[in-house]
Amino acid sequence: MMKLSPSRFAPLLLALVLPLQASAGLLDDDEARRAILDLRAKVDAITRDLTTRLDAKSDKTATLDMLNQHQETLAEIAKLRGQIEVLANEVTKAQNSQRTLYADLDARIKKLEPRAETIDGETAEVLPSEKQAYDSAMAVFQSGDYKRAAIALQDFVKRYPESAYASNAQYWLGNAYYAQRDYKNAIAAQEVVTTTYASSAKAPDAMLNIATSYAELKDKVKAKKTLQTLVSKFPGTQAAQSAKDRLAVLK
Repeated sequence: MMKLSPSRFAPLLLALVLPLQASAGLLDDDEARRAILDLRAKVDAITRDLTTRLDAKSDKTATLDMLNQHQETLAEIAKLRGQIEVLANEVTKAQNSQRTLYADLDARIKKLEPRAETIDGETAEVLPSEKQAYDSAMAVFQSGDYKRAAIALQDFVKRYPESAYASNAQYWLGNAYYAQRDYKNAIAAQEVVTTTYASSAKAPDAMLNIATSYAELKDKVKAKKTLQTLVSKFPGTQAAQSAKDRLAVLK
């Protein structure tokens, strides 16, 4: 609705003023002047009142327009909130997926990272896969299935020849053969310990086991020579003391 200006009330003003002017002649100048001023005051008052009312109506229309715009704005905001919620859910899913991916990646990396392990009193770095394979092979050995244990231990040495567990695996491979009374393979396996892994803590025991295997094969000469080499090469070890005791019996 358009706002009406005071100029639109000119006809009304003329209708009020002309009769007064027509009768002005009947009045003296002061009275006529006062009457005109009063009329003008009334016209101004009426004009202001009408203008106020029209402004009020205009304000109501504007208010309705504003309400309509407000409703549209609220609807748009609700729509945007819905889109934001969808995006937030997508972000949450992506973050959860990333966390899962990072956790999986971290677990895989840890599987590839060497770990400190104490082997025969010494600390060494070994891969988790090495430890798992070694522990698995030893579990078979401890179960008493020496044939399967020999296969598992031999496979370990082939796969991890440089592992800190390699000398131990080779030593227990010799014991697995010995437990099956396969003395020749037992000797061959233990000789690898005394040569390839000569600095290993298992070397003295491996040499003692070689002598024992020769004794089982009734080869006393080689058994005695192996015991003498053990005493000479690894003096002060428990294996060397056992070798001395056996040499005393052989004499």
